[in-house]
Amino acid sequence: MNKITYEGYEMKKTYKAQNINCINCSNLIKGSLEDEFGEIAVNLETEPKEVTVEIKDEKNEAHFINEMADIGFDIIDE
Repeated sequence: MNKITYEGYEMKKTYKAQNINCINCSNLIKGSLEDEFGEIAVNLETEPKEVTVEIKDEKNEAHFINEMADIGFDIIDE
């Protein structure tokens, strides 16, 4: 399910992702992707886990989803 909020000109989107199990997974996502996508929040309290990131457009969104898959975390629900 999408959770979209607008803060000024930013659009934050929350994705449900597979294979996120612990803080180390969260740190891997942040360390690998924050330089390119900005601040990323990982909610380890939900099942499946949720990742929130600023998305600029559809191309940026597709790139984020591909990058998540490349590091082993498939998006299962947008």
